Amino acid sequence: MTPRIETSNEKKLVGKRLTMSFANYKIGELWKSFKPRRKEITNHLTEDLISLVVYQPTHFENFKPTNEFERWATIEVSDFDHVPNEMETYVLPSGLYAVFDYKGLSTDNSIFQYILGVWLPNSDYVLDNRPHFEILGEKYDNNDPASEEEICIPISPKSTGY
Repeated sequence: MTPRIETSNEKKLVGKRLTMSFANYKIGELWKSFKPRRKEITNHLTEDLISLVVYQPTHFENFKPTNEFERWATIEVSDFDHVPNEMETYVLPSGLYAVFDYKGLSTDNSIFQYILGVWLPNSDYVLDNRPHFEILGEKYDNNDPASEEEICIPISPKSTGY
């Protein structure tokens, strides 16, 4: 699987977040609290949902399933003028991303093992310390093997050492 290398523009996001770990994974709880209320966000730019993860800088260097991170359930908006109660804002900075078109179950983590364990070490890039995110568009259907999403991994060029 070969990604597209793209520069993502800054995105203004509105949604909900939870702190979790892979050992205490609460993504279902997060989306159950967000999805019924997403129509309250009236200034969204698209219907696509964005599932965002903010890892600590050393998350993958010292990886343990108990390492905590922030997981966000969001939608992109034009501005932060009308943020529903109990929702928060997040500005996703612009930057370079490896974008993988993924088709399959959202519970199949082998795609991330491939990206981080095979593709990234053999690419001309290193992992950058910015949020990771998935774009869940109209072809996304949670827990359907035909589901499609875009997985966006923050990268920067490897140093040439000169």
